[in-house]
Amino acid sequence: MNAPESADTNAPFSCARFIKEIGRGPHGARSLSPDDTHALYAAMLDGRVSDLELGAVLLAYRLKGETAEELAAMLAAAHASFAPLVVADGDYRAVSIPSYNGARKQPNLVPLLALLLARDGVPTLVHGVVTDPGRVTSAEIFAALNQPAARDHAQIEAQLAAQKVAFAPIETLAPQLARLLSLRRRMGVRNSTHTLVKLLQPFALPGLRLVNYTHPPYRESLSALFSAHPDAAVGGALLARGTEGEAVADTRRQVQVDWLHDGICETLIEPERSSPDAPEVDLPEARDAATTAAWIAEVLRGDAPVPDAIVRQIETIKRIARR
Repeated sequence: MNAPESADTNAPFSCARFIKEIGRGPHGARSLSPDDTHALYAAMLDGRVSDLELGAVLLAYRLKGETAEELAAMLAAAHASFAPLVVADGDYRAVSIPSYNGARKQPNLVPLLALLLARDGVPTLVHGVVTDPGRVTSAEIFAALNQPAARDHAQIEAQLAAQKVAFAPIETLAPQLARLLSLRRRMGVRNSTHTLVKLLQPFALPGLRLVNYTHPPYRESLSALFSAHPDAAVGGALLARGTEGEAVADTRRQVQVDWLHDGICETLIEPERSSPDAPEVDLPEARDAATTAAWIAEVLRGDAPVPDAIVRQIETIKRIARR
């Protein structure tokens, strides 16, 4: 194994030997060692990689895909790039809900899930993007509910202490990750960071993460990541197929929910196919932020029922997060 590049966080970082390995296409590319992966991703986070080489690395991984070992090394570098949040002890461990996709076809119910958990005393952090063209983000719905986004780490912690819920833009939670995430708009495709932000363990005292995937093969790779790498799995994760890429229960059908912890994978909820005889779920017809927020407010007041799928999700989260 080659020695890692210089630890000088100001020195330019040459990527040629890494690109030579990962940039040979889907059939010829080779994975990097954990040390080299960590050094490379840390340099990318620090801004020490030139734009040309950075683009080459991101596209190479887009074609090759990341192994569980590479994801674990990248995740370690990502965690080292921002300060973890301190949440006071209580009846429940803190819960982290990544929200990076938003909604296009269905109402985005991540804020409803977070607010219901908070009402039951579960400290719940939602982190994600503020805007996404063509999609309705959790940030926009929280704003319509008069739940302002946190401006810094101190405010995230204060909101979690006082209200049990906070929304943190990724720029606030982890600005170095936000910079890499934003490259999607310049390059036209997602990169490794879009996977990593959904895996973040943002708490000093490890909390429970809701992790979702959009395509079935990701279930296998994420299960392998959490099963084989204790550092990546600390605190555990509830893994389920996302609703339009968001970690909230799908009101149309019951998806499989796995509890990944201590090197094992337990299936807590088996998948169920939707049935034409199933009762209709009364959701808002429009999916815009204002309409969704108004409906969520009705549910919180008790004027509309909580969808059964979300009730089951909350019960599962509370059972796992209880100290």
